[in-house]
Amino acid sequence: MPLNPDAVGSTSEPVEASWTSKDALLYAVGVGAGHEELTFTTENTNEVDQQVLPTFPVVVGWGRGSAMGNIGTFNPALLVHGQQAVTLHRPIPVEGTVTLTSEVTGMYDKGKAAVVATETTAVLDDGELLYTNASSVFIRGEGGWGGDRGPTGPRNVPPERAADHSVSYVVPRDQAFVYRLSGDRNPLHTDPSFAAMGGFDTPILHGLCTYGYTGRALLHALCGGDPARFGHIEGRFASPVFPGEQLTIDMWSTADGEAVFTTSAAAVDDPSTSRVVIDQGLLRHS
Repeated sequence: MPLNPDAVGSTSEPVEASWTSKDALLYAVGVGAGHEELTFTTENTNEVDQQVLPTFPVVVGWGRGSAMGNIGTFNPALLVHGQQAVTLHRPIPVEGTVTLTSEVTGMYDKGKAAVVATETTAVLDDGELLYTNASSVFIRGEGGWGGDRGPTGPRNVPPERAADHSVSYVVPRDQAFVYRLSGDRNPLHTDPSFAAMGGFDTPILHGLCTYGYTGRALLHALCGGDPARFGHIEGRFASPVFPGEQLTIDMWSTADGEAVFTTSAAAVDDPSTSRVVIDQGLLRHS
């Protein structure tokens, strides 16, 4: 078994990552923001100060400093993104530099697959913790070593009533070509022949692009558009999204400062194609 369960607890070497105002603007338009969100999409609008979308940390230092290099060998074509969480310890500045350190926090044996969980912390030059990213990946064909199966069962289940808030966005057909400029150049999202090798009739949208659309909906519906009120987001990727589809984010307030959510996708002209694409969603806010 090429994966090494003893890698749990290992860390990456710290790496420095920086971003500029332009990077934050590019990410914002990459997840669908535009003329109605000038505070996130412009830096020179009269009486509007630029701010950064709360899900921006998922692209800072993309592809650098991951502890995944410690877990052993596997076929990257058999890896899919499972879950993603972002915890903000303060709003993200328009430009900055952080030191990223990643840790393997779990490796679970699912029988025919493995799940590997990692956590990355971002620390400013003065030692202040800015944000924490936590994610898990599902690697087909890498289970079966007799290890712990890991956490199971439902999480962040919506109550059986109508959503308190619902926001929909149509994803432009070419959105992936913008989002990829923030770091993830995987041809699965742009090259039809590569997507066909993965079993898709057409390239699929980046999961983290869908995540960014979802974060925008939560920010505006539950935080009044103020990133300082947005504390934590988590969710599980349940199904791929195809550019050109409509996303619908449904939200249920379940406690003071807490809401659960789901994101669904459907063809614009065919609601019968609707399916949940992000589930187990949780937002903590003020």
